[in-house]
Amino acid sequence: MKILTKWLRAYLPALSVSDAQLAEDLTLRGIAVEGTFDLGPRNGTLFEMDITTNRVDAMNHYGVAREAAAIYGLSLPSLEFALPTAEKGKTPYPVRIEAEDACGRFTARVLRNVTIAESRDWFPGAEIATYFALIEQKKISNAVDATNFAWLAMGQPTHVFDLDKLEGGIVVRRARKGEKLKTLDGVERVLDSEDLIVADHAKPVGLAGVMGGWDTMITAGTKNVLIEAAWFEPMAVRKTARRYGLHTDASHRFERGADFHGGPVASNLVAKILLASGGHIEGDLVDVRVSAFECRTAQREPISLALSEVHRLLGQTIDPAGITASTVEKVLSALGCQLAAASPESWRVTLPSWRLDLEREIDLIEEVARVYGYNGFANTLPAFGEGVRTLPWAASESTVRTTLLSAGFHEAIGSTFCSAAEAALTAPQPGLVVPLGNPLSEEAGVLRPSLVPSMLSMISGNLHRDVADVRLFELGTVFSGTTDKVEERPAVAFGAAGSLPEQSPLHPARTIDLHDIKGAVEQILGRFQSRSVYFDRFEPDAGLMPLWLHPYRSARVVVDGSTVGWFGQLHPREAAARKLKESVLIGELYLDRIYQHPLRKTVARDISRFQPVRRDFSLVLDKSVSWEKIDQALAALEIPELVDWRVREVFREARLGANDYALLLGTTFQAPDRTLREEDLQSFQARVVAAVGEAGARLRT
Repeated sequence: MKILTKWLRAYLPALSVSDAQLAEDLTLRGIAVEGTFDLGPRNGTLFEMDITTNRVDAMNHYGVAREAAAIYGLSLPSLEFALPTAEKGKTPYPVRIEAEDACGRFTARVLRNVTIAESRDWFPGAEIATYFALIEQKKISNAVDATNFAWLAMGQPTHVFDLDKLEGGIVVRRARKGEKLKTLDGVERVLDSEDLIVADHAKPVGLAGVMGGWDTMITAGTKNVLIEAAWFEPMAVRKTARRYGLHTDASHRFERGADFHGGPVASNLVAKILLASGGHIEGDLVDVRVSAFECRTAQREPISLALSEVHRLLGQTIDPAGITASTVEKVLSALGCQLAAASPESWRVTLPSWRLDLEREIDLIEEVARVYGYNGFANTLPAFGEGVRTLPWAASESTVRTTLLSAGFHEAIGSTFCSAAEAALTAPQPGLVVPLGNPLSEEAGVLRPSLVPSMLSMISGNLHRDVADVRLFELGTVFSGTTDKVEERPAVAFGAAGSLPEQSPLHPARTIDLHDIKGAVEQILGRFQSRSVYFDRFEPDAGLMPLWLHPYRSARVVVDGSTVGWFGQLHPREAAARKLKESVLIGELYLDRIYQHPLRKTVARDISRFQPVRRDFSLVLDKSVSWEKIDQALAALEIPELVDWRVREVFREARLGANDYALLLGTTFQAPDRTLREEDLQSFQARVVAAVGEAGARLRT
């Protein structure tokens, strides 16, 4: 935003510091001056300013002058624009607010017999020609320039209509689907039923808070005008502006919360500029308000503020006197707050209508610190009387991270936000997605219910930039619930595409597949104590599989009967939507459920000095009997000397029958304190045969 120091000094004639010092002091107080441009000895300096979105009150010259007055303890005159006496006896112009959920205030003023002319320096405080030339603002006509001058001066958007082109009166309402409006940019737009519009009794005449209409614009032949100065609900303006791809000076301010009481003052300013070239006022100012919005903005409940809390949070200052009660009163009063003493060192603070970002006591304390100057505080460390305490799940989280890093994955960090469409696709619990109150964009409109969207973005981002082999994981927080009650849970997502590197001549490079991802999941779960771990999936028509996974190349992860995650190949539909030609494997684990299981304790034991003995068993199994069942049966034997068992080979032959397959089970027996005798081995073998027999296997003959 462009700010003229010449304009600022018109509000603050007692401002004695140089423009360079002013820029530095404003920047140190959070009103950042990004660049300065000398305009000559009589014209001062042009400030290029970066005002944060929560400080819409400072997006104008008067707002910046208010900040300067607070910093230097100067008196800032109030904005008052005296107008000639209005012509009496006229019926007030009809104004009605139908959309009371989106428009909080609407003021209208009628001027008759005005002259539309070129703008000039009309009177002190309205030097339009001078200021517009310095700020490189295009001049159009005195009517349009007056509205532009109003938002540059005090941040309040206004609009002027050709009164003779309005029919009946003004109605602020939602558009009727299919209605058409040609806006000032010359584009005819078909309106949506969600659009907030300003209309007369016959047609739409403007997108409320965004842009006026072509048919009622000011022309050289305009004689009678209606001045609009309103307050619109930020989200209603934002949705309309986004829907049509419009970002105007008016929408920029309304979307961030304008001053509820700014309308009448801005209306007076625009009227005074227009009346300087002729004309008169007809009737009083029409001012229609919605009490619900007035209570939420201009009539908020006072906030309690205690000096002891200011001292506790801000700490010691360089000045021995520190922050006194007088300092607090001086700073907050300069910013527009009204303080009523509740005790000698506490106040009830009434908030100004232009500071919607102030809501709590801590906000007021921050304002005191900001204006006082952060460089005025002593460099001290915060007091701390306790030892450092590790979070309960820190060891578990570290184990998960270490396991994935050792498996060849690289840790990444994604966005905490995602789009509503991505949330609907990946949310483990549909309907419990938390929307943001004021999202930065539609692509970041909700808190992520899953880490999968950001993982997919990172995987596709790498693949689209010619990174052929990608293996990433992210440890983070996911969110569910409602706006009133948000639940946070830890999760981990992992994704891979491309090839595994060559490890040895016996393990050459190959394309990563589903079993590699399954192996990584097994490594993670193997670090935790559990009774059972298994993988399964549902039939596609059951509607229980995640929509982002391939229905036939994916699996559910179940630990002790509880679902703890999913993994598999990305669904072809989602791959095509992201223009991915490579096979992408992706998964997510719900760590809050996994962390309920304790970590396995590492047990070190001496390596036996005695000879191990290997015994192989050739088994025949029905195809319905899985290796997992055999594995669990052998583990249940709890034979200390049975130190290892594994599948050596699998046979599928026609001689075995269509429903059978053969499996070569390899076992290793070893005692820590003796050489095993034949009778010991015979006993162990018998128990092994009995156990696998109960699991559904028989010895092959």
